[in-house]
Amino acid sequence: MPRIIDVIEHPNVARDELVYRLPQDGQGDFRMGSQLIVSEGQAAVFVRGGKALDTFGPGRHTLSTANLPILSGLIGLATSGRTPFTAYVYYVNLRDMPQVPWGTSKPIIIKTPNTGLGVALLRTHGVMEISISDPGLFVMKYAINERMMRLSDIKDRIQTLLLGEISSLLLKSGAQDIMEANVILEEIEGAMLAKVNEKFAEFGMQIKAFEANPFDSMNVSTEELRDYVPRDVWLEVLERQKRLDIGMAAAQNEGAGGGLAAAGIGFGVGQNLGGMMGGNQSNEQLAQMQAQMQQQQMMMQQMMMQMMQQNQQT
Repeated sequence: MPRIIDVIEHPNVARDELVYRLPQDGQGDFRMGSQLIVSEGQAAVFVRGGKALDTFGPGRHTLSTANLPILSGLIGLATSGRTPFTAYVYYVNLRDMPQVPWGTSKPIIIKTPNTGLGVALLRTHGVMEISISDPGLFVMKYAINERMMRLSDIKDRIQTLLLGEISSLLLKSGAQDIMEANVILEEIEGAMLAKVNEKFAEFGMQIKAFEANPFDSMNVSTEELRDYVPRDVWLEVLERQKRLDIGMAAAQNEGAGGGLAAAGIGFGVGQNLGGMMGGNQSNEQLAQMQAQMQQQQMMMQQMMMQMMQQNQQT
C-alpha cells in the first residue's frame, strides 16, 4: 500500500536554499483532499513526468481538480476522486537574497591602443540582490531531478552571465583605458541591470539590485599575458613590443639614448601590462600617468623623425 501524504509542507527553509523537493526520496503519493501548506515567501510547484505543472502561492490549499487543473487533466482524475496519484512537490524560495558577492574570476580584456602594450586586463567585484521570479520556469530549467538546490549550486552560472553582459557592454562602448571603463561602468549600471534581467528572465530569476566597484588592472608580464588573451591579440602585443624595442635600439644607436632616458620612456621588454594604470592609484593619479605616457610617446615619435631626417642628410 502506498503511503499517502495528507499534509504537505516545508517550514524550515535554509538561508541560501533555492529549491527543496518533497519527498526527498522517491515520488510522493497524494490525493485530492490533501492539505498543501505554503508559507510566505514560498511557492509550491507540482512536477510529474519531468514537467512543472501547477503552481501554488502562500496559503493553505486543499488539493482538488479546481486548483490542480493541469495535473488532474494529465492523469484524468474525477472531480470527487480520492484515487492516489504520484508526483513531486518542489518548494521554491521566493525571498530576496541580498548582498550576494560576485567578481571577475577571469579578467575582462579591453584594447588600449594609446597605452602600454595595447591591452589591459580589468578586474572588478561587487554585490547583487537576486530572487526567483518564475518558480515553475526555474524548477524546469535547473531543479528537475534535484533533491535540493542552494545558491552555491547556481552562483557560477549567474556570475558567468553577469560578467558576459559587462564585457559585451564595455566592448560596445569602445572604452580604451581603465578610466574610460570606470566612467562607463558607472553610467551603464542601470542599463546593464535591465539588459541582464532580460537574460535572467529566461530561467525564472531576476537581479533586483546591482553594485560594482571600480575596475582595477591586473599587472602581468608580457609572457604571462599569453595565458589571458586570444592568440591573435597575443601576436599583436608581441609585434607592438617588437616595434617599440626596435625604435628604442635605433634611438640609442644614434646617440639619443640619454635623451630618451631623460624623458623617462619605459618601453623595454618585460614591462608589466597595466603598470601605468595600477589599480591602487586614484583617478587623478591615473589621469596624470596616462598624460605622461602620451607625452612620452609623442617625444619618442619626434626623436625618431629627427633621426630619420639626419640619416637623409648624411
